[in-house]
Amino acid sequence: MKNSLKREKDFEKVFKLGKRIFSNSLTLVYLPSKEMKVGFAVSKKHGKSVVRNRIKRLLREAFRSFRLEENNQNFFFVFLPKIKDEYGYKTFCKDMEYTLKKVGCINKK
Repeated sequence: MKNSLKREKDFEKVFKLGKRIFSNSLTLVYLPSKEMKVGFAVSKKHGKSVVRNRIKRLLREAFRSFRLEENNQNFFFVFLPKIKDEYGYKTFCKDMEYTLKKVGCINKK
């Protein structure tokens, strides 16, 4: 993903100054910025690296499924999954759509 948050400084800035939106399986932390970037933070509480990497792959793929509109307002997004027994692509898509609608990046249908 070419527009991803990578630097620790950017993550800290989003966590410190950003607003939060909660859904059943995700928390979205967002901050207005000059460009659109997305990051995924999965803590060690979710399990070993194999499990955490699978969760990040599911989140990246769910985010790719949304064609975010090129509007004047861009954001830094950080998605935080909640600790669950099972993680699924459809659940992440549904909750990601809910949070992105709340921010105003997706048109409400």
